[in-house]
Amino acid sequence: VQLQASGGGLVQAGGSLRLSCAVSGLTFTTYTTGWFRQAPGKEREFVALISRIGGTISYADSVKGRFTISRDNAKNTVNLQMNSLKPEDTAVYYCAASAMATTVVVTPTMYHYWGQGTLVTVSS
Repeated sequence: VQLQASGGGLVQAGGSLRLSCAVSGLTFTTYTTGWFRQAPGKEREFVALISRIGGTISYADSVKGRFTISRDNAKNTVNLQMNSLKPEDTAVYYCAASAMATTVVVTPTMYHYWGQGTLVTVSS
């Protein structure tokens, strides 16, 4: 199983980035996919999730209205469009896949597979 995240970089506050995660080695439509982030010295935190066929989408309060998660089941990819970025969004962003039956998967321990992370840096 492989999750390959890409799209991170350096952006000024107020700018936008689009993260992508290419998933292989599993039956993509049987997994809920999510994005987490981890800032230096902090715990990994939930950002967004999208269920197997996209029927359930959930966001952390800190990103609601600014970030949009989507998935393409034909291409086995999950994306995170990040707009109106703030310096506090600076972190390593990870994509992850969960085989749990429930769609309410907002803690890292609920996810079975992880990507390697991509760094997002937002300057003020």
